[in-house]
Amino acid sequence: MAEFPGTPDYFGLNKPIGREYDHTDLEVEGKIPAEVAGTFFRAVPDPAYPPFIEDGAASLSGDGMISAIRLGDGKAAISMRYVQTERHKAEDAAGEAIFGKYRNPYTDKPEAKGLDRTVANTTPIWHAGRLLLAKEDGRPYRVDPNTLETIGSHDFGGKLKSETVTAHARIDPETGEMFMFGYEADGLASTKVAYFIVDKDGELTREQWFDAPYCAMMHDFTITENHALFPIYPTTSDLDRLKAGGDHWGHEMELESWVGVMPRYGDVSEMRWFKGPKGVSCYHMMNAHEDADGRILFDQCLSNVNAFPFVQRVSGLNIPPWEMGGRLARWTLDMNSDSNEIVETSIGPSGDFPVIAADRQGRDYDHGWILTMNPEMLGPPVFGGPVGVMFNMLMRIDLNGGPPQAMPLPPAHCIEEPVHVPSTQNGHEGWLVAVVDEQTGPEDFKHQCWIIEAGNVGAGPVAKISIPERLRPQIHGWWVSQAKLDAAA
Repeated sequence: MAEFPGTPDYFGLNKPIGREYDHTDLEVEGKIPAEVAGTFFRAVPDPAYPPFIEDGAASLSGDGMISAIRLGDGKAAISMRYVQTERHKAEDAAGEAIFGKYRNPYTDKPEAKGLDRTVANTTPIWHAGRLLLAKEDGRPYRVDPNTLETIGSHDFGGKLKSETVTAHARIDPETGEMFMFGYEADGLASTKVAYFIVDKDGELTREQWFDAPYCAMMHDFTITENHALFPIYPTTSDLDRLKAGGDHWGHEMELESWVGVMPRYGDVSEMRWFKGPKGVSCYHMMNAHEDADGRILFDQCLSNVNAFPFVQRVSGLNIPPWEMGGRLARWTLDMNSDSNEIVETSIGPSGDFPVIAADRQGRDYDHGWILTMNPEMLGPPVFGGPVGVMFNMLMRIDLNGGPPQAMPLPPAHCIEEPVHVPSTQNGHEGWLVAVVDEQTGPEDFKHQCWIIEAGNVGAGPVAKISIPERLRPQIHGWWVSQAKLDAAA
């Protein structure tokens, strides 16, 4: 492994690994439930080469790795492969980094000109029997779910016109359709947003474009049974800043947020814009649905400022986490009113990586799960990930007003985003599968995959699977049942 800078993006839990491997018959403590049979796919940024230019957003630029934790018949295995993007192959050929700052091609070396810059490192998406690795700055790459070999860039049979595709697809549980979008759809710092629908068989059936109020970081979006929602928060891009070699994103505290709402099968000309508070930020939404009166209830992990340290630095901000006003917020959008104002209520604590059961996507729901920090810290947090600090508690949120359940982790432990595995048992909430990291020294870590009963998170894991490799933090994951894998094969 070549020498990387000694900055937070490259040491501790963020230390580059750069290893591809396969391990079978992993050590299991406890018992893997029979229903947990399938593969937990994880998208892991892991830079193959040290940077040649200082980049505050380096934690987001690591080459995409696809990790597969395979579970079934009481056994577990793990595999890890690089996604063979055009960018990764070009740097392999050069034997060094040739791409510069995060999402700024004006900082690249000449030999990188015209090449696809995406690292496909954010979310594995399973749809219509295909596994796609997505990052919002480009089109996804398709990967073989069994071998993890890269098949190539995926443009839905040549039908996709947008240059970018979100890493957060929303799949309707009844129709099987996949709803997606791409911002900066026609180039850097553009206000153009593409909204498109992919049918249950994987065919792109419709693509429409509209203008956002300004060029914003649109990391996630939501659907309801009848609408598509496009949240806009004031983390913005500027082409002149990019041409001067600057950073892609800055945060503008005096700029309003917006939510664009349109009929999900309608025309973009029907878009209605609701105005939100100034300066707020959100990366991930839990869900959205319509109530009996036709109002849209939109639930999100909201804070009063962008939490990423590199975005704050660019913006001249230095707001510590405990002053960011983080909360699980519900925005109510009244479609029957002429007002474009948003009503906010708090429904949960500060946190991120919200999870719901897939069959509640866009529907009324009464519970979900979220990662947060233990208010009774028993030691220093584990440092890692793009924000710099990892979560150390899993919570089940009861949206009917019942008490939350919590699984606080022991000291020097942290938990990464879980995936939900449904149950066939009546009234059973299913299972959560997540990687848990334990820091045993300044540069030493142990890693396990935990399986937790989703309706009883306070009881702790029913199984712990030891992983005999150093791991880098994932960004997002996706669960695919063995039945779906077999059907696709």
